[in-house]
Amino acid sequence: MRFYVIALQFLTIIPLPFAVRCEKEDLGRSTALFPLAGLTIGALLAGLNWLISPWLARPLCDALLITTLAVVTGGLHLDGLADVCDGLAARGGRERFLAVMKDSQVGAIGAVGLVLGLLLKWQALVAVPVELKWQALLLFPVLARFGQVATLTGARHARQDGLGAAFVQGTGKVPLTVALVTSVSVCIWLFGSFGLIPLTSVCLVTVAGRLFFQSRLGGLTGDTVGCISELNEILALIVISSLPKVLP
Repeated sequence: MRFYVIALQFLTIIPLPFAVRCEKEDLGRSTALFPLAGLTIGALLAGLNWLISPWLARPLCDALLITTLAVVTGGLHLDGLADVCDGLAARGGRERFLAVMKDSQVGAIGAVGLVLGLLLKWQALVAVPVELKWQALLLFPVLARFGQVATLTGARHARQDGLGAAFVQGTGKVPLTVALVTSVSVCIWLFGSFGLIPLTSVCLVTVAGRLFFQSRLGGLTGDTVGCISELNEILALIVISSLPKVLP
């Protein structure tokens, strides 16, 4: 229960009426329950959709859901997406990339990347068939948070300070296994064996992103993990929107 609360407090800004003890090593251990925290976020989105979808046009309803997701998560991973886009656009080597990402100001390329990311996520959600929408809203936050765990486990960290380093140091095989079992269970619960298709897609993008950043930066930062997470949310929704073509 304590690790679930730690995961929820880190991944969201949902106010809780109590606090829990959190040591530095607990951050990495809490990643085991990241998918469960993602399911909590998905349940909030599904509940909101149930309330507003009868009254609003589909595009507006889905835009409000994406807005709610950004608010509930505090824009944590969107910030990573923007920072990575700025870093990729900067000329220079590893140190220049890291310095640009650490800058609190968002540059022009970061703003463009942020807008495109939100637009793609919104349109991917709009493309999900209405009969699969509640399942999609539950699943895609789970898959993206599992991607975070897979990204962090066994990775090198580009900086010795920061949250990214703290999480990398605390992750391991046990949290990854728990996160994987949780994610597979949710996939099968919602879509049967076909739910493993978006999970596999997320795993492939996660591995590719991790290899790229470790090659380019010598390790990972919190921003790179957030960027991969945002890409995984978009990808999961795109793949889920295509599932009716393979479902019996």
